[in-house]
Amino acid sequence: MRKMLSGTHILVTAGPTHEPIDPVRYLANRSSGKQGFAIAGALAAHGARVTLVAGPVTLPTPPGVERIDVETAVQMQAAVEAALPVDAAVMVAAVADWRVESAGQKIKKGAGGPPTLRLVENPDILAGLAASPRRPRLLIGFAAETEHVIDHATTKRARKNVDWIVANDVSGDVMGGTANTVHIVTADGVESWERMPKDAVATKLAERIAAALA
Repeated sequence: MRKMLSGTHILVTAGPTHEPIDPVRYLANRSSGKQGFAIAGALAAHGARVTLVAGPVTLPTPPGVERIDVETAVQMQAAVEAALPVDAAVMVAAVADWRVESAGQKIKKGAGGPPTLRLVENPDILAGLAASPRRPRLLIGFAAETEHVIDHATTKRARKNVDWIVANDVSGDVMGGTANTVHIVTADGVESWERMPKDAVATKLAERIAAALA
């Protein structure tokens, strides 16, 4: 029996990025990568060829998924561009907004107080993909918010020029947890899903992607 996504190539990004401060320290966030990995696995189970660009996490690679490991936002951007063209992209990764002008040696504690870290803005991978001449037919971003979830996601969808934003409230135990409550924000409105395991979110999203690409 033909699977719903047979013949498609889908890109997924997942996990955090680590932005070095010096050889032993980095800026990061609490993303576990669980939701992105679950989505990659669900898409592959539905027949898609899946390229998963993963930040530094320890999760096993889902069956049937091609995995590319990266550490920084700049490395993730390069891996995303190298994976194109794709039919759809699901950009789940929690990419750091800034990186540090990294020191070549470990920064030592001194009497002068804490060091001053100069932050440099990271590339906006999602917006760059939306503006690319190789833009996927379906481009999906994620929005991890702590307040005004739907309002912020609606604004982000328009600003980034993407098709869907999958928004969730991460003020509780979502990051690192096993369940999620998401809202699918599209040009047609907002579809709110009940709280469910991340694997169930992934399966439902894969089915929605298959319908959109059909």
